[in-house]
Amino acid sequence: MLHNYYGTSPPGKILIFAGKSGFVMIIWSLLCITLALALYSLYLIFRAGMRPLAGAYSILLLGLSLGTFLYLYGTWVYLSVYAKYVFGVLMILCLMWLPFGRKRSKAAPPAWKRRANLALTGLFLLGTLLYFTGTTGSPRTVKLAFPLKSGRYFVLQGGKGLPTNVFHFSLRGAIYAMDIVKLDSRGCRAASVFSRKLDDYWIYNDTVYAPCDGMVRRAYGDNPDNIPPNMDRGPKNTNQVLLEGADCYFFAGHLKMNSVVVHEGQFVRQGQALGCVGNSGFSTEPHLHIQAHARKAGVPWYKAPPLYMLFDGKGYLLNEVISSK
Repeated sequence: MLHNYYGTSPPGKILIFAGKSGFVMIIWSLLCITLALALYSLYLIFRAGMRPLAGAYSILLLGLSLGTFLYLYGTWVYLSVYAKYVFGVLMILCLMWLPFGRKRSKAAPPAWKRRANLALTGLFLLGTLLYFTGTTGSPRTVKLAFPLKSGRYFVLQGGKGLPTNVFHFSLRGAIYAMDIVKLDSRGCRAASVFSRKLDDYWIYNDTVYAPCDGMVRRAYGDNPDNIPPNMDRGPKNTNQVLLEGADCYFFAGHLKMNSVVVHEGQFVRQGQALGCVGNSGFSTEPHLHIQAHARKAGVPWYKAPPLYMLFDGKGYLLNEVISSK
């Protein structure tokens, strides 16, 4: 049934048909592409400093726009979120170096290269703009408490529509859903880039708390956790809690087997434990999938208007860090 759907698992649908080795290759490929393009953007900025601005502006704009795009969208977390910050500092240093670069070449790129550079610059700038605005206009929001409390967390998927929330956008009613993982002191989500051990993912077994007062409408926790990246059991086998609050429905999925500590029909207070993060259902690695919907009479929760969640008054986007309070 449709109400048994609980979101995709990062990196998303592209992994459904990948085997175990294929999954690992995809993870490593995404990380390597991010790092390679990041180095290329730094090279472009450095190269622009070797020419007069009149002949290098298209190269400079391409390097800056590509670098900004990668800073926002890059898969840094598979290495460490701190790698993103190091890259940002390197970009700033390259920009500071520009006035001091030796202008060895006065020749401007051919006209076709300048046009190509500017066209790519426009695409990267559009992606940067859409990172903040999304494609859904001004979303309806709901204020909630963040449902995790024991450290620093990371938005692996989330945003205001395309392109930041691409893997949820294609799923009816889940356009503002979020996938959350936990970071350690090194800024890593797991003990390695990929592991088949559930305990190697720092969010595994983390307690999920009610983000608001409400009535438990669904509570289920009998499904076994997947061993990464196996998710053959599919979306209908997700351990879950659905909470009906005063302002919204709140759904938490992929919970750990036998960890759900509430029952249907029970009234819970904000901050009360609901269960623990696991890897059940349609999930390739441990993470918490959450989404919220407006309450609408006569309409199932999953068909009601989706809501953009504000945690302690702040909304979060793809690749942002959330510090629990």
